[in-house]
Amino acid sequence: MSALLLSSNAWRPAWLNGLRGRHWVIGLPYAWLLLFFLAPFAVVLNFSLSQMGLVRPDSLLRQIDGAWQLTLRSSNFSNLLGDGLYFNAYLASLRMAAFTTLGCLLLGYPFAYFMARAKPARQGVLLMLVMAPFWTSFLLRVYAWKLLLGEGGWLAALMDSVGLDHVLLWLGLIEAPGKYMHTPFSLMLGLLYSYLPFMILPLYAGLAKMDLRLLEAAHDLGATPWQAFWRITVPLSRGAIAAGSMLVFIPCIGEYVIPELLGGPRTLMIGKVLWEEFFNNNDWPMACAVAVVLLLLIVLPLSWLNRVQDREARA
Repeated sequence: MSALLLSSNAWRPAWLNGLRGRHWVIGLPYAWLLLFFLAPFAVVLNFSLSQMGLVRPDSLLRQIDGAWQLTLRSSNFSNLLGDGLYFNAYLASLRMAAFTTLGCLLLGYPFAYFMARAKPARQGVLLMLVMAPFWTSFLLRVYAWKLLLGEGGWLAALMDSVGLDHVLLWLGLIEAPGKYMHTPFSLMLGLLYSYLPFMILPLYAGLAKMDLRLLEAAHDLGATPWQAFWRITVPLSRGAIAAGSMLVFIPCIGEYVIPELLGGPRTLMIGKVLWEEFFNNNDWPMACAVAVVLLLLIVLPLSWLNRVQDREARA
C-alpha cells in the first residue's frame, strides 16, 4: 500500500505535493469566484470603457503602427452621471427595493416567529408551505397575478366589492377605481409575493436556534412579553434580519421580469433600462456601464451585512 502511495506521489508535480487540505478548502472557492464572477466582471468592465463598433465593442488594446495602444473611454460613465434618466431609474429601483424589503420584513417576521415557536411536527409542514412556490416556474407565478388582478379576475372583483380600490386610489397606488394592473400596486404586490420566502427562511433559521431560556429569565425578572420581544428576540435576530434583507434587497434592485409584466411600460427601473440599452439601442458599452454602477450599489449593502455578521460573531 505504501509503495502505491509513493508511486502516485511520484507522478504529481512538486508544487502539488506541497498543498495541504486547508489549501484546497481555501483555494477552490477562490477559484470558483475567479472563474464565475471576477472574469465575467472583467469583461463587463472592459466593455464599459470601450466604444461600440459595428457588431461588438471595440477592443481596448489595439496595435497601431506596430505599437500596442491602450484606449480607455470614460464617456459612458460621464453620460450615465449626466443623464437624469439613469439617475431616476437608479433612484426608483432603490426606493422600490427598500419598500419591498421593509414589506417582506413586516410580513415575514411574524410568520417566521410563528414557525419557530410551533411544535416540531408542524414546523416541517410550515416550512414546506413557504417553499412550495419554488416548485412552480417563477414566470408562471408572475403571469398568474395578471389573471388575478386583470379584468374579470376574482381578486380584482373581491377588492372592488369591499371598496379597496378607493383606498388604493387615495394612496396613489392605482390610477382609476377598479384598475389594478400596470400600477405601483400590482408591481409592489408581485415583488412582495415573489421575494417573501427569501425573507422568511433566514428569519426562521435565526429564530429557531434562539435560546428560549433567555425569555424565561426576562419574564422572571418582571419583563412583559412585549419588552422581552424587543429587548431579547429582536436583538438576537439582527443577523437573520440583515441576511433576509440582503436576499430581498439585492435582487430587487435589478429586477426586470416583474416590473415588465406587472408594472407596465411606464415603470422606470434600472433592470428595464439595462435591457433597453442592450437589445433595443444595441449600445453594449453603455449597458455595461449601467451594470458596473449597479454592482457598486450592491457592494454597499453587502459590506454592511459583513459588518453586522462580524459584530454578531464577536458578541
